Amino acid sequence: MIVGVPKEIKNKENRVGMVVAGVRALTNAGHKVMVQHNAGIGVGISNDDYRKAGALIAETAKEVYEKSDMIVKVKEPLPEEYSLLREGQILYTYLHLAADERLTKALMERKIVGIAYETIQPADGSLPLLAPMSAVAGRMATQIGATYLQHDHGGKGMLLGGVPGVERAHVVVLGGGVVGVNAAKMAIGLGAKVTILDTNMHRLDYLADIFGNDVTTLYSNSEQIERSVTSADLVIGAVLVPGAKAPKLVNRDMLSKMQPGGVIIDVAVDQGGSVETCRPTSHEHPTYTVDGIIHYAVPNMPGAVPRTSTYALTNVTLKYALQIANLGWHDAVARDEALRKGVNICNGKLTYKQVADDLGLPFDTLKI
Repeated sequence: MIVGVPKEIKNKENRVGMVVAGVRALTNAGHKVMVQHNAGIGVGISNDDYRKAGALIAETAKEVYEKSDMIVKVKEPLPEEYSLLREGQILYTYLHLAADERLTKALMERKIVGIAYETIQPADGSLPLLAPMSAVAGRMATQIGATYLQHDHGGKGMLLGGVPGVERAHVVVLGGGVVGVNAAKMAIGLGAKVTILDTNMHRLDYLADIFGNDVTTLYSNSEQIERSVTSADLVIGAVLVPGAKAPKLVNRDMLSKMQPGGVIIDVAVDQGGSVETCRPTSHEHPTYTVDGIIHYAVPNMPGAVPRTSTYALTNVTLKYALQIANLGWHDAVARDEALRKGVNICNGKLTYKQVADDLGLPFDTLKI
């Protein structure tokens, strides 16, 4: 199989879909890997590094797409990339279709096989290809929130952990999954007062066990959310429903009751966001203000730390890339139920039910 790795073109996106070790593993298995010129430059991987591992270097994205059987990326295709995809081609990347009807319809029209990192799910319910980026985003959310709480960034002028004799900042984390746990770890480490809300009591028990009295755990309902958010200095939206739009948990009315200069970081914005007033921003223009509250809603947060993010991501994506290349997508998903759940688009059909439900589009069961 010929595996193509194009350069990412999303704003300030410096990650790359494959590192040198991945190229070497695929070429050792008898496959060809074609990498676009300077695709890895943002993480310190040169064209020569890829060549030494056995990759071919293509000058343009067009050449990569034309010659490859499978495209391995980090982010979903942008409109200027839609026409490069062809019928039957495998696209293996983050797709986040539930929040993007235009992208979903475009991939259906191109009749590709779209395998989404974020919905590959083993029997234990984990999301192994989402977890490393969730960990990065969670840790970044606290760092970024601490920065925007500074007065020189428009915030209320608070140090997250305070100092002796001065009140600490209150960090509220909506969701106790991978993002939430990592956000809480950072906030606790910086000395903040931390509250985590979740609807899963088993998860809350676990969080209470690992964090002890360093956090307050609350069952997530509208009353608890409002009480927590309106007293918060920093709110981190960390809610995830696999493959689905994020539920709107924070409304405009709650926002108006927060003290001016507060900060909201909505990590769920790539799935539509969990805050009513959130809309996607970019690394170039990451924030805007509503009712005196700073909103940070960059969909590709880990792109700001591309070296850490790329290596963390490719540690978990390579396993499935090899299965697909070695067996072909059809046999690979037939043998691996976790990988089967990753198939969101197949030959013009939408094969992930939650996405179909969220977008109001017809759902077709994947036929294997």
